[in-house]
Amino acid sequence: MSHIEASESQTSYPAITRDDSKDCLLDVQKHEESSRYLAQFKFTPKWKIVTSLVFGTLVLFGGIALTAVLIDREKGLHHLSATSGGNGSTIVTDTNMTFLYTNDFGGDWAWDPSDPFGRGGRAQDWSKRIPGLGEQVDEKDTWQWGKDIVRGVNLGGWLGEFSFTLTLTRPFITPTLYNKYYALTKDNEAHVVDEWSLSFAMGANLSTEMEEHYRTFITEQDFAQIAASGLNWVRISIGYWAIETWPGEPFLEGVSWKYFLKAIQWARKYGVRIFLQVEGLPGSQNGWDHSGKGGTVNLMNGIMGIANAQRAISYLRVFNEFLSRNEYKDVVPVLGIANDIRFSVIGRESIESFYKIVYDTLRRDAGFGEGKGPILVIQDGFQGVSLWEGFMPGADRLALDQHPGRHTSKAMADEQSIGSEWAVATNRSSAQFGITLGGEFKLWVNGIDNPTLYANCSYWNNPESWDDTTIHSLREVTLASMDALQHWFYYTWKVRLLDSESSVGGRVMWDYQRGREGGWVPKDPRDAVGHCPLMSSFDGVYPASATGDSLGDSTATSIAETSPIPFPPTSVATPAGVNGTLMNWLPRLTPTGTLPVLEGAGASTSVIEGVYV
Repeated sequence: MSHIEASESQTSYPAITRDDSKDCLLDVQKHEESSRYLAQFKFTPKWKIVTSLVFGTLVLFGGIALTAVLIDREKGLHHLSATSGGNGSTIVTDTNMTFLYTNDFGGDWAWDPSDPFGRGGRAQDWSKRIPGLGEQVDEKDTWQWGKDIVRGVNLGGWLGEFSFTLTLTRPFITPTLYNKYYALTKDNEAHVVDEWSLSFAMGANLSTEMEEHYRTFITEQDFAQIAASGLNWVRISIGYWAIETWPGEPFLEGVSWKYFLKAIQWARKYGVRIFLQVEGLPGSQNGWDHSGKGGTVNLMNGIMGIANAQRAISYLRVFNEFLSRNEYKDVVPVLGIANDIRFSVIGRESIESFYKIVYDTLRRDAGFGEGKGPILVIQDGFQGVSLWEGFMPGADRLALDQHPGRHTSKAMADEQSIGSEWAVATNRSSAQFGITLGGEFKLWVNGIDNPTLYANCSYWNNPESWDDTTIHSLREVTLASMDALQHWFYYTWKVRLLDSESSVGGRVMWDYQRGREGGWVPKDPRDAVGHCPLMSSFDGVYPASATGDSLGDSTATSIAETSPIPFPPTSVATPAGVNGTLMNWLPRLTPTGTLPVLEGAGASTSVIEGVYV
């Protein structure tokens, strides 16, 4: 709908050098000279002459063979320590696993362990390479919003966003992670429904089993395959427990961050950029399972709503500090501050108050203008992007995320409605608000096997029965969604199959990999460009402040200090309702300590103290 056009570890070998081969060849020469000398004497017995000749020949060819082996071994060592390659090259991972790098889109990989922040790979020949630290790159070789297109997938269910939307006995993305705990606790009041309850249920096994999941669910090979699928971005969700937990919170503290650092390394290597989405915030911003703790919304809502918001701001500052470091900002240029915030519960006033104070605080930390901190992303709260036109005009690099769903009485969504509704709204938002992303879209709305709103879905739960017409129609919907959203992230890259399963059933609609194999997701995502009929267009020109090119007519202080959106807001929803002077009685935090600094290179040397609010 838019006019925008589109290795780390070495095997140990004995220390054999080229000088050793020269010594072998020198021995061969000596034996040859000795043989020739003996042959000059006519009284030497023939059998001795023959013996000497044979011995000399054996030594000669043995030396040549050894030299060849040495050369081949040297080539092998060079291969294992290769720092870049293209289609058909062999990858050796940091766990000594090997796989063939296959990329038919002209992509390449680049990674030098001795220079971990050097020039990275290119996902495809039409995508921009990850530049090295301090590398001077021409404008044509840098990512340009308005010219380059985000084609991405979510890595759902990996580091901090386990969707525990259940079938009868298991979640739809990572059933192996907690299936046994759900079975053990399903008859209890405190059965497993989210990562909070799963962590309690795992008990002493938490560290071992959760890290095994982090280690095996998404690996380096996934990043290579993502690039090979024509994709150039991933969206990774993470919870605040990647930083720390407070007493009484059961989450596994800090370990997911270890694997996010691996994700950065792999993304750099294969030329894939990362949108880091903070999914789990203290108190929960939506009360749904994928926030980490289902149930009540306790961020900007309820008695602890303001205190939880202050704590969330502190953690967002920690993530922001890390992504502002020169070593990482080109790989992870986007930070989402609150996924799927519950507009219907929290309310517009409180959500705007939270967005505003987060923006003020993070920009004050990192500075204003291009290159100073990541692009900050707010979510539309499922209200549609048009609601946010005019919110904080002139804000520096503030982007908007939408997660449109299909609510239709038809068995198939009408791709024409996608083109006329999603595309028109996205184009207008891009021109008026700024960068507008489709952070999540998929072919399924409700949780698998949950009650349906309009019709019986047994047919859709059995993909083996789909005919060519069904597959073609699904592909049309996928292409229309991609084209309409323009900058999109399919949800999700893959779902995990239980050992006892032969099919993922209806979960297949959440699985990009299986969709490509089945034909309802395009092999080449560029096929989506121009799929929707042209009803309106976006010329690729965002407001200047949206991309950091300029702060427009507003200065940093005017945005941060004169915007008429107070924090805390004038009222917060509580069981009894709190407003006016009663707001002063709600619990709040005080800035009495320093914030943690995340592991990684280039850590800030300045002390970040408490919260500003």
